[in-house]
Order: sequence, then structure tokens, then C-alpha cells
Amino acid sequence: MVSLWAFAIIVNEDTHVLLCHRNDYDLWNLPGGKVEIWESPWEAVIREVKEETGLDVEISQFLWLYYKPEKDDLVFQFVCKIVWWEIRLNEEANQILYFNKDELPDNTSGKQIERIHDYFAGSKEYIMKKQFWPWSIDIIQQGML
Repeated sequence: MVSLWAFAIIVNEDTHVLLCHRNDYDLWNLPGGKVEIWESPWEAVIREVKEETGLDVEISQFLWLYYKPEKDDLVFQFVCKIVWWEIRLNEEANQILYFNKDELPDNTSGKQIERIHDYFAGSKEYIMKKQFWPWSIDIIQQGML
């Protein structure tokens, strides 16, 4: 059964990307998580960002759809803008920091790195990709936004 996931790319005025360091293991991720039953991916990303960071965001853009065949996951990637600012550490994240796209921590998830690079590549096309572990890419379909 396919699981749905939604993640946010949040970039500051210096074009640094916001990452959360997980409490359950030593890994940096974009804020986001699993879409709950009866919840849309766009509702989930707003909820997940709030839960993980304390930030209120609105969606600026839907970017891409990724499929992770090894887990049968569909990942919706959004660009979000902060509308209320108060970063808050919690049980999910013990650090929340901005990073330069070229200086991401070594323990950043490879698939998250790929999504960050896709964002900064500035494509004007929608992209649907398969993401394999550790990081091979298969572009399924592209088209103009």
C-alpha cells in the first residue's frame, strides 16, 4: 500500500535552506512527514512544519512528486514561506538550522539532498522522479509548469 509524504523547502533571504536534526537518529531532513488519513498532502506539509519547527507556513509552490519504490512511498515536495516566526525545538527535532545548499551536513539524507538540489537547479518544469537508494535518479515525466 502506497504511503504519502509531504516535505517543505523553506529558504531564507540568504538562500539558505532550513533543515531539522531528528531526535530519533543522527540525520538532517527537510521539515515534513507522513500524510495522515483524510488529510491532503498540502494540509500535511503545513501541519508537519508546525509540529517539527513551531513555524506557521503557507505553500508558495508545489514542486515535484517523487516515488520511492523500495518503500512504495509517494513524496510531495512543496516550497513554503514562513508567515509566523518562532522556531521551537520539540520531541521530533533537537536542532533547526539554515544551511547553504553547498554546505549541507554530511549526515543529511541523500534523497533530501537530491530534492534540495532540484529546487536550486531552478527548473521551470514539473518533475516526477523515482528515487532509489542511495541516490540514482530516473526521470519519469517532465512538462512545463
